[in-house]
Amino acid sequence: MEIGLNQSSTDGFILLGIFSHSQTDLVLFSAVMVVFTVALCGNVLLIFLIYADPRLHTPMYFFLSQLSLMDLVLVCTNVPKMAANFLSGRKSISFVGCGIQIGLFVCLVGSEGLLLGLMAYDRYVAISHPLHYPNLMSQRVCLQIVGSSWAFGIIDGLIQMVVVMTFPYCGLREVDHFFCEMLSLLKLACMDTSIFENVIFACCVFMLLLPFSIIVASYARILGAVLHMRSAQAHKKALATCSSHLTAVSLFYGAAMFIYLRPRRYRAPSHDKVVSVFYTVLTPMFNPLIYSLRNREVMGALMKGLDRRRIVNQH
Repeated sequence: MEIGLNQSSTDGFILLGIFSHSQTDLVLFSAVMVVFTVALCGNVLLIFLIYADPRLHTPMYFFLSQLSLMDLVLVCTNVPKMAANFLSGRKSISFVGCGIQIGLFVCLVGSEGLLLGLMAYDRYVAISHPLHYPNLMSQRVCLQIVGSSWAFGIIDGLIQMVVVMTFPYCGLREVDHFFCEMLSLLKLACMDTSIFENVIFACCVFMLLLPFSIIVASYARILGAVLHMRSAQAHKKALATCSSHLTAVSLFYGAAMFIYLRPRRYRAPSHDKVVSVFYTVLTPMFNPLIYSLRNREVMGALMKGLDRRRIVNQH
């Protein structure tokens, strides 16, 4: 039965989701849940290793622990609700729950984007000014970098959540997505939201290009420093230091730019939903793997922890 146009704006929404109950989609859903579990365990383990091992109490690993925390909250923001709706056959989400999803998603994406940008500056200082690194990346500076990243995301998330949830919504209130994605939700508004969408587009450009410009500038300086190095070993060490961060940046910004910087006429809900799975589930899984499997210090901390557990079990 169709819902009336005068429906209260505090009623919930219907999430159409991304999976049906066909055999193919059941396999895909199972794959997503496996990836979700790996992402959950990987980020929790990485945070624990960085906290527990004194050798990892450095600026780079402090930033990495915050990145893992952001990924952990991000992957828990949308996937559990999507899984619960799929398994129960229900597709509803409350008005408050929808607002929380929007606020957390925007907050975490903004915070992670800025943190990745500022992590490039950390790599620049480590390679170009290694002797001054302890002073330039002091504990106070590290806290300011992390604090500014979180504050930037939280403020942006709160503003966008409040504005989006004050619009009146009507009709069937069916969100063509597996979570309350802001652009999908705005299509259901009973008023013209084009001005707000243009403002959001401008904000997304700023939120993506500001950190991206920091990354480009930092790596341009890094490249200049590497070219002046005479030792092949120094070249190799510098590239190893930056490769994990560059891989994480490529994954994050590739998906973000595809979703938010495309012209409206090229957007298709089916494409956005598929990319959003990559963005909200796969990237949080890849980040701890990228930073751990290619990092001897993290792997060393993991082996040390396993050896300690083995000794305890033997006794």
